[in-house]
Parts: sequence; C-alpha cells; structure tokens
Amino acid sequence: MMDKLLKNIEKEVIGKREIIEKVIIALLCKGHILLEDVPGVGKTTLVRAIARSIDVSFSRIQFTPDLLPADLLGVSIFNPKDGKFHFQKGPLHSQIVLADEINRTSPKTQSSLLEVMQEQQITVDNHTYKLNDPFMVIATQNPIEHEGTFPLPESQLDRFFMKLSLGYPNENEELLLLNEDFENNSLKPVLSGEDIINARKEVEKVYVSEAIKSYIVKLCRKTRNHSGIELGASPRATLALYSATKALGYIKGRDFVTPEDIQFLYIDTLSHRIFVTAETRYQGRDGKAILKDILNSTPVPVGD
Repeated sequence: MMDKLLKNIEKEVIGKREIIEKVIIALLCKGHILLEDVPGVGKTTLVRAIARSIDVSFSRIQFTPDLLPADLLGVSIFNPKDGKFHFQKGPLHSQIVLADEINRTSPKTQSSLLEVMQEQQITVDNHTYKLNDPFMVIATQNPIEHEGTFPLPESQLDRFFMKLSLGYPNENEELLLLNEDFENNSLKPVLSGEDIINARKEVEKVYVSEAIKSYIVKLCRKTRNHSGIELGASPRATLALYSATKALGYIKGRDFVTPEDIQFLYIDTLSHRIFVTAETRYQGRDGKAILKDILNSTPVPVGD
C-alpha cells in the first residue's frame, strides 16, 4: 500500500525516494516535517504531491511577519442577524498543512502551532476543536536567509518529527526535469485517510527486540553527555526514533526492525533536537557531524 503511494509521488518528485520515504514515515507516526533548503529545489512540489496522492484536505499558508495567530487558527465573528458569534475556521483546520517559510513569522504566531502539532486540536475562545485524522504539518524554511526571519525556538523544533533537506538534483535527474511535462501531470489520490489510519495500526505490530531498543536508547543518551553538545536529545526524540524505525520496517515489508533502520533515520530524527556548543561551531562542525561520530562509535547489536 505504501509502495503505491511512494510511486505516485515519484511521478512529480524525481530522484528523491529517500526523502519521500521519510515523509511517509512521519505521516505513519503522526509526526510533522521541517524542510530546510534553498529556494527552487521542489519543497512545495513535494508537499503538494503528497497531499494530492491522499484523499484528504490540504491548505497552504504563506508565513509573513504580519501573520497573526487568528489567521491560522480561525476567529469568532459576530452575526448581527442572530446576535451570536460564529467561529470561522482558519487554514490549520486541514489534514495536510504546508507552512511555507515558517521562520518568517513572529514567535507569537509560531507558538500558536505548538498545541495543534502536539495535541492535534485547536483552542479558541475556550472552545477546543479536534482536527481530523490523519493530520500533518510540513513546514519549510530557507537556511541562507537571516534578515527578517525569526529562528524557531527549541520547544518548537522538538515538535518536528524530522528535519529534512531535498538538496540539488544530480545531472541525470535535472535532465529528466526538462523532459517531463509537469503542467499536464495531475496526480490522482491513490490512498484515503482511512488507509493511512489502518496502516498506522499495522506499524504498531512491527517487532522491536530488546537489543534494538537498547541501541536506540544508547544513541540518544550519548547526546546528553557529549562534550560538543550543549543540549542533548529529549525523551521525545527517543520515542520518535523508536516509532520511526517501526514505520520504516513496515514500508520495507518487514515485521521487525534492524540496526540499519536506526542508522538510516538517526541523524534526520535528532539533528534539529540537539544544540552544539560554541566551541563546536568555532571548529566548523555541526550537530550532524557529531551524530555521525556517535553512530560510528556505538556498538551495533548483532545476532538478535
């Protein structure tokens, strides 16, 4: 079932199978994605292809400095005819939400996403509105623009299941882009929201051995006492890596998790959740480099 979804998305997103897999993994784990990349590499195309491949509601929000929380959540408007306030839903009341250039809006507006990303609900005027399942936020940001931007706080970054980067296509992939007629390629849904919910139940059945669980915990705990890391991965990161490996096993057609699954997902699941020291940055190293060191220095469980 997931292979059908993957192949449909690849009709519009060329050469990014690994990234597509990871976005699907996040969807199966009720997670959200942060796409950080330069303009023009296909971030919006990827999100639209995913939304069109699943028969669910979709909205795109362009984040700007003057955007207010009410512009996202909705607002109660007074109707003089009946003398009552009526709630008008905002664009967050969709199932797949593209939050474009999320770091261009104010911290106040950014924080309005915390409840919806964590609890899948919106509270306005003391009323709580549950959002339809499946629900997913895919946010984008440009890593090279700093003027007029508001970096996401640690609490918000931790709500994102993974941080991904599409990167530039290779030469053959870029040639394929020139030969494809994307204007006439309108994707049709291949799965329903109910299919995703049922797939999540199957993910829960994937077996994780005690040795694999111990491997996950060791990899996450090592970020908390590493000399080059100021703030290590939270327990939420451990749980995210655990559920992500189960979803990957399911996508690959297995009913168990392997150490390779953990290695495939470790950096993308944790890199945005750790913060390196000033000395590490001075040395020209980032969180991904340290996570690679941890991965290489941690014994891999065998024979389980």
